Amino acid sequence: MPSSSLRFAINLGNALLAEQSATGELQGLTVDLARRIARSCQQTERLKPYSAAKRIVEDAPNNQWDIAFLAVDPARENELCFTTPYLTIDCTLLVRCCSEVSSVKEMDREGVTINVGKGSAYSLPLMRTLKHARLNEYPTTQQALSAFLAGEGDMVANIRQLLEAAALQNGAVRLLPDNYSQIQQAICVPRTAPQYFEQVEALVAQWQQDGTLAALVARFFDPQSGKIS
Repeated sequence: MPSSSLRFAINLGNALLAEQSATGELQGLTVDLARRIARSCQQTERLKPYSAAKRIVEDAPNNQWDIAFLAVDPARENELCFTTPYLTIDCTLLVRCCSEVSSVKEMDREGVTINVGKGSAYSLPLMRTLKHARLNEYPTTQQALSAFLAGEGDMVANIRQLLEAAALQNGAVRLLPDNYSQIQQAICVPRTAPQYFEQVEALVAQWQQDGTLAALVARFFDPQSGKIS
């Protein structure tokens, strides 16, 4: 390995997988994965938090990180090499209770504005498929959700568990029952610096086979509450 320290980009834009406490401590599934990878490589970990996935992708060719945890998407493959996915997450929409929309199949309408986090994995399928509705991009996914709850936009897109948690706390909005896409979460390295890829891919295969990944997902990810522990 070229260095004794591995630099991990931690995406705080997906609170289901990682979050930062009030004291600045990073925690969550991807943080635990980073530490396990570093131990397996017999190196120390350096955790670098990012507020949004888009910024991680932008930093990929700039030698700012070695390994990251992001959603697989064709739009990112020019910059990143992805391992086999370790988790699949549903993407859907939150609408106001007064909305006539009852399915994601009805979202692509003239005059409809959908809030999204700029460059987020769940926004990329919408960018490719929408023909009539307009995307309103915010710097982060949390800002897109907060703006919707404050009255901006007709809908907000995100991963199901996070929108479900928001709906439980706000009686003026409701979650649509179906999904417009699924996100496959994977580990990735920059294409300009792929030296860690084979070892990380081997670790993913090993951890899928011996049950380590399944145990980690069960530990951190509660599909009923949409929270990480």
